Amino acid sequence: MARVSDARRPFGRLITAMVTPFHPDGSLDVEGAARLATYLVDEQGNDGLVVSGTTGESPTTTDAEKDALLRAVVEAVGDRAHVIAGVGTNDTHHSIELARAAEKAGAHGLLVVTPYYNRPPQSGLIRHFTAVADATSLPVMLYDIPARTGTPIHTETLFRLAEHERIVAVKDAKGDIAETSRLTRDSGLAFYSGDDKNTLPYLAVGAVGVVGVPTHLFGRQTKEMILAFESGDHEGALRRHHELLPAFLGFFRTQGVILTKAALRLQGLPAGPVRPPLVDATEAEIEQLRADCAQAGLTLGAGR
Repeated sequence: MARVSDARRPFGRLITAMVTPFHPDGSLDVEGAARLATYLVDEQGNDGLVVSGTTGESPTTTDAEKDALLRAVVEAVGDRAHVIAGVGTNDTHHSIELARAAEKAGAHGLLVVTPYYNRPPQSGLIRHFTAVADATSLPVMLYDIPARTGTPIHTETLFRLAEHERIVAVKDAKGDIAETSRLTRDSGLAFYSGDDKNTLPYLAVGAVGVVGVPTHLFGRQTKEMILAFESGDHEGALRRHHELLPAFLGFFRTQGVILTKAALRLQGLPAGPVRPPLVDATEAEIEQLRADCAQAGLTLGAGR
């Protein structure tokens, strides 16, 4: 099975921001990462995986761990899925180093989040993203999530960045559907919803897919929704959206990786604990997650 892409969808339709499995003592579970990646691609139907993104707990993994993780995932599924390395930091030089290491490790693309905390002006964003894109030959997906970073990527900035031959896509978690509509119409960038619950509305204004989190366990259903919309079966797509909405919302009742790892553990899949300052899900949170998943058609703990 070859990697899925076309001119509109450089990384396919369905991408999961993969968790980073840890052993019970908190150390990196490289073998578990390979097994989880295989499950996500072969059983959940993912066209691509983001490794070392926010859901991959990148703030608390070392550069060496990121490299080992990426190499394991590339070896496991790189022949049939896009492996996209998260290299975003708030230090341009560090992001360049991570990008070059990712290229050497065999990544097929880069995910670069807006520099966080130091809140650069738009000119600084252009300089940062351009420097990272210039550093390798890999295609780049920008990640616009101002609720976490404190800084939105303005529409005119995105138009400027779209002129770079290797900046090809945006993971859009800003939620401004009018501005996204302008960009899907005029920029040439491929837009992926960065918020699972907004995937269907984003498809309606020209997005091509999703970089999801509940897609760890609801990948095939999410892809069915996307394909239904593309085929003109808008009623079917809306029905799927409504069915999946409890999961799209439920996985984010607290920080997404916390509940995603809880769900994976219940399914007997590699996950392990989260690293501090995150904390594992409480019993009450797990019970609510069970209820949310059941409403979306999945009984957690009943196997795959």
